[in-house]
Amino acid sequence: MTTDTHLSTPAPSITRSAAARLIAAVHLAAAEIGFDAAVAVTDVGGHLKAFERPDETPFLASEVAVDKAWTAASFRLATHVWNDYVSGPQVAPLAYHPRLMAVGGGFPIVENGRCIGGLGISGGTAEQDRQAAEIALTATGFDSAE
Repeated sequence: MTTDTHLSTPAPSITRSAAARLIAAVHLAAAEIGFDAAVAVTDVGGHLKAFERPDETPFLASEVAVDKAWTAASFRLATHVWNDYVSGPQVAPLAYHPRLMAVGGGFPIVENGRCIGGLGISGGTAEQDRQAAEIALTATGFDSAE
């Protein structure tokens, strides 16, 4: 029998201020790479915390960015790994989940080894989105993206 008297755990979550700095870092990285990006940041539960889409970014990129952030936060995995996962027969049915985004550009936001949210970027190629995310996460001091 456990002697633990707690019935819950504190849920760490990215702050609004940190989310804003992360979005700014993504826009800087995306500009250096050569594209405009819709950027979504979710809290650890996958709820939208912050979002920004430049005027010239396609509107579909908005939904894709949010779903990438949601996918990354919910599974604590980068979205680019999902293509390999959903090719396996045991996991393949997840490919039909309406919010699962198996495209590069989504990463869990990790601080001190704990997931505190999700980052989703859309507007470039999957590789550009992924690269901008990696640069921005590093620049803002979050744990290594991979």
